[in-house]
Amino acid sequence: MADYDVIVIGAGPGGYVSAIRCAQLGLRTAVVEGRETLGGTCLNVGCIPSKALLHASHMLHEAQHNFAAMGLRGKAPSVDWPKMLEYKDAVVGQNTKGIEFLFKKNKIDWLKGWGEILAPGKVRVEEEVHSARHIVIATGSEPASLPGVEVDEERVVTSTGALSLGKVPKRLVVIGAGVIGLELGSVYARLGAEVTVVEYLDHITPGLDKGLGKALQRALKKQGLTFILGAAVKGVEKLKTKLKLTYELKKDGSANVLEADTVLVATGRRPFLAGLAPEALGLKMTERGQIATDAQGRSSVAGIWAIGDVTEGPMLAHKAEEEGIMVAECIAGQAGHVNYDVIPGVIYTSPEVASVGQSEEALKEAGRAYRVGKFSFMANARAKAVFQGEGFVKILSDQETDRILGVHIIGPAAGELIHEACVAMEFGASAEDLARTCHAHPTFSEAVREAALDCGDGAIHA
Repeated sequence: MADYDVIVIGAGPGGYVSAIRCAQLGLRTAVVEGRETLGGTCLNVGCIPSKALLHASHMLHEAQHNFAAMGLRGKAPSVDWPKMLEYKDAVVGQNTKGIEFLFKKNKIDWLKGWGEILAPGKVRVEEEVHSARHIVIATGSEPASLPGVEVDEERVVTSTGALSLGKVPKRLVVIGAGVIGLELGSVYARLGAEVTVVEYLDHITPGLDKGLGKALQRALKKQGLTFILGAAVKGVEKLKTKLKLTYELKKDGSANVLEADTVLVATGRRPFLAGLAPEALGLKMTERGQIATDAQGRSSVAGIWAIGDVTEGPMLAHKAEEEGIMVAECIAGQAGHVNYDVIPGVIYTSPEVASVGQSEEALKEAGRAYRVGKFSFMANARAKAVFQGEGFVKILSDQETDRILGVHIIGPAAGELIHEACVAMEFGASAEDLARTCHAHPTFSEAVREAALDCGDGAIHA
């Protein structure tokens, strides 16, 4: 008899959620994790600590720019960087301890150490070998490297080092205009750094609806960020008191130099498979080095499953969680499923950006006829009252059936508002269904309804 029904390798959002669901379904479950704390990259050095710093820096921005207009007088607060890092660490600690509690509550064993799959059903952790009927690989991802750029996590950092710098840099150069680079770049810009973002493509936020990307770039420029687009980074030279980053503009091949105190490498992430030797196990891999799976997370080797960043699809914590639940239910003999057409994405800058479903570019490429409904937050009473009238809601619906195909939001609480669209799309709703749903006044969510109205006869307040 096997030691366990399921061994999950990795305690990030996908792994720990999968383990909890396995335990809820009556499966004997263990999780392998080599970190000192549970939660993986997301809780320890990713999603959660970055949101803490984003919140703190946003409060500073409000005090500096909007308090006086509301009649709140007094000197704006100064930045106590060590104290801010303490706050960030406390938030992380609360969350990781919460997962430990959930493990105990659900009787999940934590096998402390780094795991190695010896064969299907056999996992070695440190010096001990454990057996299981099923193994779930949920080892997540790591920052992608860049030729000519040596990361030391002190002056040349990834997102990990950027969350715990010794001080706020005077000059920060961010390589990559994706989610991570823009979020952390906006944090340090609010804290007083001179931030320059260097991006290889000719636009920011690859994969995002281009209308949203352009609006976000305009907003971040107003906040002091500088963008250099269409630029290939060639290297970073470490001098005694500064860093010299060289890049080449693709439009004319010219060589250029930027000086900085800190360089953040935010050029994406790659699957973390150290110690697992997937090829030796016979696991089929994709061209991008991910574990190939079927629609339910099964790998090419019986009894081995894979979820999250080690598989195809967006590298998002909530995508990994959904896959973790799906795999647990499939192992338990149920019908697990993930609707990959309704996975939202959020950028936690200010203004926030959120999207779900198809972009206009994707619909045009597919030759699909669609309607566009749009509504500006400048016409939303609640948004104007809190100095957040910048941005809009855009809804794309099928021209013939009116079914909602995609929703794209830039503005206040976009990351919360997007879930109204997710629920509507999950149930196959039309834009008219959304437009005929009563929304409380005054709320940000009225902008979503107005955009839905605009898919038909027109918005009321536009």
